[in-house]
Parts: sequence; C-alpha cells; structure tokens
Amino acid sequence: MPLPTCDDIRRAVEARSAEAERWLLKMIEFESIQGQEAPVMRYIKEVLSYLRFPSEYREIPESLREDPEYSHNENEQPYAGRHNLVCRLEGTGGGRSLILQSHADVIPGGDWAEAFQPRLDGDYVYGRGATDAKGQITTALLALAALKDLGVKLAGNLDLQVVIEEEPGGNGALALIRQGCRADGVIVLEATGGNVFPANRGALWFRLKTFGISAHMGRRHEAVNAIEKMMEACRQLLIYEQELIAESRGYPLFERYEAPVQLCLGMIHAGNWPSMVPDECVLEGGVGFLPNKTMAQVKEEMAAAIMRSEDEWLKSHLELTYPKLHNDAYEIDPQHPLVTTLHRAALACGLPSEVFGWNVSCDARLYAKLAGLPTVVFGPSDIREAHSTGEKIAWPQVLRAAEALVKMIMDWCGVAESG
Repeated sequence: MPLPTCDDIRRAVEARSAEAERWLLKMIEFESIQGQEAPVMRYIKEVLSYLRFPSEYREIPESLREDPEYSHNENEQPYAGRHNLVCRLEGTGGGRSLILQSHADVIPGGDWAEAFQPRLDGDYVYGRGATDAKGQITTALLALAALKDLGVKLAGNLDLQVVIEEEPGGNGALALIRQGCRADGVIVLEATGGNVFPANRGALWFRLKTFGISAHMGRRHEAVNAIEKMMEACRQLLIYEQELIAESRGYPLFERYEAPVQLCLGMIHAGNWPSMVPDECVLEGGVGFLPNKTMAQVKEEMAAAIMRSEDEWLKSHLELTYPKLHNDAYEIDPQHPLVTTLHRAALACGLPSEVFGWNVSCDARLYAKLAGLPTVVFGPSDIREAHSTGEKIAWPQVLRAAEALVKMIMDWCGVAESG
C-alpha cells in the first residue's frame, strides 16, 4: 500500500478535529499550576489510553533538587504524586528515533478571572495554557491519533513526553534527561507559529544586593543609602545591556532581531520606613543571551560591569548571585537533517514556515546541552499569546501543525508498513 499523502494526512487529522478540540478544552479546565499538575496529567493519560497508546508515569526524585542544573523557586513543592508522563510507540527497527515533548504546567491566571474557563470563539480556543502549552500537547495527541488512523507502523521509536515544571525552569525535563532518555532527534513543542527554531536564546535570573549604613533621615549625611548604591549598580548594568546587544546583533539565525537580547530590572525592595535610610536593597532581574555567550561568561561580565563603577563603596558592599532560573542558550546546525526534514514537512503541509533562532528560552536547551541530542522547537500559535490575559490559540493552526508532525514523523522515523 502506498504511503499516505499530504491529502491523506489532512483528512485523517481533520476527522479527529472535533474530539481533539474537546481534549484541549478539558485540559484548560485543570488549573495545573506548579504543584497541581497531577489531575491534568491523569487526563492526558486517559486520552492516550482511549487512543490505545501505552503510557507510564515517570517519578521525579526529591534528590533532583541537588542537581546543579535544578531551577529553584519560591513555590517548590514535594514531588510525591507529581510525575512526568511518557508514551512510547515502539518501532519495528531500522529507523531513526524521535522525541516529541511539551509541558502541562501553566502559570497562574492572575487577574484573568476566566483563565480556567475555556471557551470557543470562531477559530479560537481561549484559556490559560491554550498556547503554552496544552495546545501543543493537543497537537501531538492529534498527530499520534492520525498516525494510528492511517495504519502507519513506524520503523523508529517515537516517544511523547509530557513534563511538569517547565515554567519555573525545566525541572521535569531535567528529571527525564537524568533518567537517561535518548533519541536521534527531539522536537520541543512550543508556540513558534509553524517556524522551525534550531537555536534559542538563554535566560539567566540574578539577585543583586547592595549594602549601606542605616540612619534617621535627619542624619542622612552620616549614612550610606543602599538604594542610591543600587541606582549606580543599575546604571552600570544598563550600560552592559547595550554592550551585550551590540555583540549579539547580526548573530547567525538571529539577524532579524533589532535587540535579540535584553537585561531586565524586574523587582526591587529596600527599607521599612520612609524616614529611615535603608541599609540593604535587593534587586532581582534577568538577562537574555545568545549562543555566542555561555552562562559563565554572562555571570563574569555582569560582575565586571558593576565593578567598572567609580563608587568604591559599592564595589566592596554588594552581593551578586544566581539562585533561580538558569537557562543556557543553544544552537544546532540549521542544515542538520532534523531541521531540514521538519521544515520540508511544514512547507509540504501548507505552513508558511521559516528556519531561524528564537529569542525565547524553553526546555529545548536541556535536551541539546545536557543530553547532547539534536533538538528543535516547533508548534502552532504565536508566543505573544503565552502568559497573556485572554490567551488563545487558532484551531486551524493546530490542525496544520499536527499534519506537519505526522509527515515529519513518517519521514524521520521511517515507515515499516501501512494499511
């Protein structure tokens, strides 16, 4: 029997469209913020069971917190009862293996009262996680269902990995990698608008403390104001940001970005009384960087930037640390077969797909940097929808992306038989 054509794939995907839309709506109902992911993971496992795909939970050990790549945060929860989910479609042998990965955790709804009350409006599905990343999980489920309906038997193994704790830095993916997951290629499903990203910028969160000498405002001249010292530190950091942008502008795959990297002064706190000079000021922020820099380089450069100040007090009364998110940048050759095969599949299925670098960070860098696996990022929707009030995904984009995944999986893994 001949291999399924793009038209065959489209018909198979569209035949499952209505029920897949219901999967996404149901997933959005689960408020799967950090620590509360178990119910949505159970539901995804139920969908896989309904499709007659085997899946299993993968435990996350508490010892993962001791891993140097672990991302710590204020909302850390015990891992008991919280798992990753892995579904494997065993190949017949002789083909290349592939991992499809996305995450089920979402950020809180915030001021969006209806964040977890999904709704349909025309072509759009609204709700927290519609784009980031339950719409991506739905895309993968739809692709797997279409493969089954088309009677395709793959030569290479295909794994679907659904992880937790992507939002606070990728601890779910880290756990699977430390447990030894391997493949000839990895596609991390995020909102790329159907583009193929073989490179991501990195993201490093920092904490800066400046110290002074406290006194009543009436004796301000005898004090050292930690806020004023922080102002000078911030001035030096913003000068460094411009240097970082200049060094990164025009870097291959990121040429289209006017400012491909950035330094954000995100949160600041000092003092406890208006008429007291504060003796400590704490700033937390983040810095983005391209694969032309390592995290170690960025840390060294940030410290050196502050030390360029002529303020001698500042230079000997500060503390710069990186206790939270630390996502490295990564890149693979844009001519790697994983990239070109996926891009051809996307174009063949009618997506206006391009290949370039993503000025966003996600789990992809863990598979590329820690596991040494060829990794790309791909998926439907616009990343600007992620974390937004009114987050939504265009359902036709989900269908086209699922079609592209079906073709990519057949082309990459090889088809042993069909029908």
